[in-house]
Formats: sequence, structure tokens, C-alpha cells
Amino acid sequence: MRIRLGLVLTLVFALAIISCKRKNNKEAVSETRTSGKTTILVDETFARILDNQISVFKSDYPSASVTTIFGNENEIVPRFRKGEVQMMVLSRMLKPGEDQYYKQKQIRIHTDRFAIDGLALIANIADADTSITVQDAYDIMRGESKSGKKLVFDNAYSSTIRYFIDSAGIKELPKVGVYTLKTSDDVIKYVADNKGYIGVIGVNWLLKNVKNANPLLARVKTLAVKKMSGKAGEDGFYRPTQENLINGKYPFLRNVYIINAEGTNGLGTGFATWLASPRGQLIVLKSGLGPHKVAEREFNFKTNNK
Repeated sequence: MRIRLGLVLTLVFALAIISCKRKNNKEAVSETRTSGKTTILVDETFARILDNQISVFKSDYPSASVTTIFGNENEIVPRFRKGEVQMMVLSRMLKPGEDQYYKQKQIRIHTDRFAIDGLALIANIADADTSITVQDAYDIMRGESKSGKKLVFDNAYSSTIRYFIDSAGIKELPKVGVYTLKTSDDVIKYVADNKGYIGVIGVNWLLKNVKNANPLLARVKTLAVKKMSGKAGEDGFYRPTQENLINGKYPFLRNVYIINAEGTNGLGTGFATWLASPRGQLIVLKSGLGPHKVAEREFNFKTNNK
């Protein structure tokens, strides 16, 4: 009788474990293009556009969980290179050698542009200048400017200052004329409080502050920029409006890329594909940035012949 009772208890215990496992498996979200979990490293200057995209994506697909890790370029790229996180949003494509980890693992990396951002130059509202040329900005970066103007960037390791370093063709910053703070909000505040400084911030970040009605914006103005001689559109000064981002007239443009090395056909791939879809591109358009592809509109004209 004791043996039978022990056998029965063992069977009951075993069935309970199997039942529990089945329940957990049933409750677990399967990994597909529209469900599961994924993590993305994001250049912090694109925080607003990613938050908007993820919010709508999750409303469309409630079983999807997208986690973002924000940081400057020097913080997020090393984590991607080591394979800690296999997805990243960046304002540039990978450089040679930054994909070595994935080559060793024989994992293909997919890089897709999904938006066009710009770098806005802002000045104190009391400054007389309302415009600047690309040449003037590069002269400041090279330490060759005679204007006395100074450039202020968010931080020394951001994609913003890296863009200007690459564009101006320099290897190090001059001893005077170029300064770095900590965040884009710090740049706006500093320019609002000090004349003679030109702040450099992403249009994406500037639009976030416009939406949130930052009181400091009333004390700064956006400068119009003229291209280098010999470039298309050199005859005019252009502001970083959405139209000028799309048509390429504004000089300081940068692409926004989604870099995917997950190596699976799961949620990461699904989200990257969704960013380039008509719905994802519509969100880019509504955000004030330039979409990768402007959706064509079809019009049906009806006539009533009497």
C-alpha cells in the first residue's frame, strides 16, 4: 500500500510539472517579426524619433517588446562591436573593422536608412547675424576664423561634433573657438544666455523642444546656411526646414540608419522593416524630419457629366 501511494504521489508531482511547463510555454511570447523581445542601441540625438516609432509599433503589435539603450556615439558603438547588443541606430554606416565580430560569427549585417536629419545652427536672438556659410563654420572648426564666432556642441563624443570634424577634414579640435558641453539642452541654454556663440544641435532634438514649448527657444534663432562654392544651391541661404531636408538644399544633412546584426528573422528584423514601411515613414514625416522615401499620392478625379 505504501509503494502504491508513493507511486501515485510521484505521478501527481510529475503531471503537475508537465502542466506547469505547458502553461509557461503557452504564456511565453514566441519570437516573430511582430512579437517577442529586442534591444536597440540608439544615438541619443535620435531619442525622440525612436520613441515615437516604438510607441506606434507596439500599439500595432502588443506582443512586441522593444527596449532602447541611449548614449553618445562613443558609448554605443563599442557595445555593438562586441556583440553585446546586435541592433543600433546611428547617423553613419559602420567603418571598416567595426563589423569584425560579426564576420567571425558569419552573421550578415543589414544597414538601412529610414530618415534624414539635419544639424541646426542656433544663435542668441540679440545677435545681429541671421545667417552663416558652410565655409565660415569650417573655418571656426579649423581655428582659422577671423569673425570671433564660436561653435558650441553637446559633448566631445557625440555624433554631432564627429560630423563636423569629418566634414571640416580635421583630426583634432582647435584650442579656441570650439567648445563642448554635456547635452543638447545645455547647448540651447548656453546660447540663450550668451551672445557670440553658435550652438549646433540635431533638428530632431530641436523639434522635441519646440513640441514641449521650451521657454529658452524664445531667446535663440535658427541661422540660415549657405553651401560651399561649387555646390548645387550655392546661390541661396537655407534653413533646416523639413522641405529643405527632403530636397537636399540644406547643407548640414545626415542620414539616420538602423543597423541590424541579429542574424534571425525575428522582432529586430521586423522592426527594421517596419521603419521603412509606409506607416513608419509617415511617422518620420509627421516628426518634421525627412523620410527615406516619400510616399506617392494617388488622386481620383470624378466628373459629373450632365
